[in-house]
Amino acid sequence: MKRHANAIWQGALVDGKGTLDTQSGAFSKTPYSFKGRFQDEEGKSGTNPEELMAAAHAGCFAMQLSHFLAENGTPADKLDAKAVVNVQEAEGGGFEITESVLTLVGSVPGISEDDFQRLAKQAKDTCPVSKAYGAIKVTLDAKLG
Repeated sequence: MKRHANAIWQGALVDGKGTLDTQSGAFSKTPYSFKGRFQDEEGKSGTNPEELMAAAHAGCFAMQLSHFLAENGTPADKLDAKAVVNVQEAEGGGFEITESVLTLVGSVPGISEDDFQRLAKQAKDTCPVSKAYGAIKVTLDAKLG
C-alpha cells in the first residue's frame, strides 16, 4: 500500500508560497508558506509539514492504542490524542525537528491504570509513525479521564 501527496512551491523560501494536495482529497490546494511554518505561532496562515507530522502521529497512535485496548477486552469509549512536533533553529543554521510529544486522555471503562499505561506505551512504541520518527525524541503523557 502506498499513499501520496503533492507539493507545489513557487518563489524563494521566505517570500514564496505553496499548496499541498493529498491522495484522499482531504487537502486540496491547501496553502503553506515560510510564515505559516516558522513565524505564525497561532498557525492560522496555512498548514506546514510539522503540523501534518503531528496530525499523522496523533492519528496513528490513537488507532494503534484502540486496537490494543480492544484486544485487551477493554475497548475505549474515547481517546483524545494530541501530538506536538517541536521545530527549532539548529545550532549550525536552519531548522530541525527535535521531538514529538504525545498527550492522551482516554475514557476506557473497566481498565486498570497499570494496564492503560502499559498499552499506551506499547502503542507509542509500535505505531508506524512513531517508528518512522526514530530520529527524534518521542514522549507520552497518558491519563485516564
